Amino acid sequence: MRTCLKLMTVISLTVLLFCQSAAFGGKQSTSETSSDDNFDVDRDEVICFALYTVSDNIMKLTAQLYPLKDGEDRWVRLELKQNGRWKQAAMIKVIEDGWTAPFRIERWDDTKDVPYRVRHGKKASYEGLIRKNPADKQEIVVAAFTGNSVNPSDGGDISRDDIVENVKAIDVDLLFFSGDQVYNHNQHYKYWLKFGRDFGEIIKDRPTVTIPDDHDAGQPNLWGESGKAAQLRGASDGGYLQTVEYVKAVERAQTSHLPDPYDPTPIKRGIGVYYTDLNWGRISFAILEDRKFKTGPAGIVPKMGKRPDHITDPDYEPRTIDVPEAVLLGDRQLAFLDDWAQDYTGADMKVALSQTIFCGGAHIHGGVGGRLHADMDSNGWPQAGRNRAIVALRKTFAFHLAGDQHLATIFHHGVNDWRDSIVSFCVPSIANLYLRWWSPIAEGLNRNPGDPPYLGDHYDGFDNMVTCYAVANPSKEGSGGKLNTRAAGFGVVRFNKSTRKITMECWPRNVDITDPKIKPYPGWPRTIDQTDNYGRKPIAYLPTIKVKGQRAPVVQIVDESDGSIVYTIRIKGSTFKPKVFREGAYTVRIGEGRTQKTFTGVESLPLDKEETLEVKF
Repeated sequence: MRTCLKLMTVISLTVLLFCQSAAFGGKQSTSETSSDDNFDVDRDEVICFALYTVSDNIMKLTAQLYPLKDGEDRWVRLELKQNGRWKQAAMIKVIEDGWTAPFRIERWDDTKDVPYRVRHGKKASYEGLIRKNPADKQEIVVAAFTGNSVNPSDGGDISRDDIVENVKAIDVDLLFFSGDQVYNHNQHYKYWLKFGRDFGEIIKDRPTVTIPDDHDAGQPNLWGESGKAAQLRGASDGGYLQTVEYVKAVERAQTSHLPDPYDPTPIKRGIGVYYTDLNWGRISFAILEDRKFKTGPAGIVPKMGKRPDHITDPDYEPRTIDVPEAVLLGDRQLAFLDDWAQDYTGADMKVALSQTIFCGGAHIHGGVGGRLHADMDSNGWPQAGRNRAIVALRKTFAFHLAGDQHLATIFHHGVNDWRDSIVSFCVPSIANLYLRWWSPIAEGLNRNPGDPPYLGDHYDGFDNMVTCYAVANPSKEGSGGKLNTRAAGFGVVRFNKSTRKITMECWPRNVDITDPKIKPYPGWPRTIDQTDNYGRKPIAYLPTIKVKGQRAPVVQIVDESDGSIVYTIRIKGSTFKPKVFREGAYTVRIGEGRTQKTFTGVESLPLDKEETLEVKF
């Protein structure tokens, strides 16, 4: 099925790029940029920056240009340095609506570094390095960012140089920008160029995942509702406020370099999708679209505050808003996650990347008096959709990395009980204009001795079970509407493939993190085990699997009472004791492809009983 969908993607993208280029003819970009002095660049520097990914031996790179003038060449070339000489690998016509040039090269050899340069005309050139796949590295390092706010109304901005220098010092393997790369709701192109100028030095030499969130799409919040047109100013009725052309240009700029979409079928009004998976360094990343299919709350839940999405009534009953018609990820993305969760081809560990976390991750918004009981912009609502997403992710022991909340947190999510599901790391904003705080009224349960009361087991505003392990709350005063670096910074996650440990770091702004005297935010670093992402307590165990002839095989457990997959994991080493959550018979699949062996009717054992299932390859 995946092969067929990938083929559909190639055909759809080819047709889509041709149609968009022909239909829009640069009108929007020209009208937006023609009078801005920032775009009067030297014609030798007309290429602003480039983004790329490599996955499954397909390299995709999107070059971002400044506006081209009438009469200038509309073709851009991609050259690769091979055996010391530059050779042209591809040429593509610029898409004038947004001035992008997306390249796609199959049968890419990812075992070596390849210098590249994007060229336009006779002189313009932009160079970078397409790195080799770090598949042999024991530790894969990801740097993650969110909330790249600028505040032009205050006449200033905040340098990003400290972030760039720290990322270069760490020499990370993958960059992840989880959303709100652009905050201006009507000039995405202009501020996207600024994003590229700020971060281009690290982006040009590393695979980078960028996914747009609400502000990128030109609105304060986004409930995409499968692409319908929003009518309310805050878009809480669901859908998009900006034109289809605007939304497409945003997504093309930020996501056309990502691996091909899992299922490229457009949503309403022809808006595309980009949810997909990326395999890099033997870590499989699911790239999700939190907002695209999500239902808007206005009209389907009663208003319990000044805004349809903000609940300020402390006496409200959370179950009443978990209405059956409310969608979160949607059936299409859940089908993708089901497929992705079972596929460990070339991967040791699983990670989900998305805009935001699956809970209400903050209680106070904007200032110390801005307490919300629940915020339906968060992925804590709808609760049923939240639980379906988490259940899908825990079936493959996936770690979750996201942003959006303007507040760094680590939560262990619960569905059946506290701490029985995935762990999420929400990274802090790059720059903060709108502050938030995690400040529950009730003290957390089951805290470690000495932990503050806001840590431990809690219910969020939707009665979702969450355990807070760490939070980087700002100081108590509000921001005063001024851009600042309070509680700002970025996240680093280290995936150790040998130990299957995941270490989270959260670093403040304006420091040199290579200085031993500099410490991350309190509560970090924190290390978890891969298996913590399905922390559910067992009712029973299956016989301990001992494998000979293969190391670290894939193991899948299937409940024979209903045929459902309990979980799939690439085990560490050659021994694994499968936990199960119901007494009875199970099917156990070990290995991959033609080497897979299947054992049916494997009976569960009491917790205190041991048996062995020996498997030889």
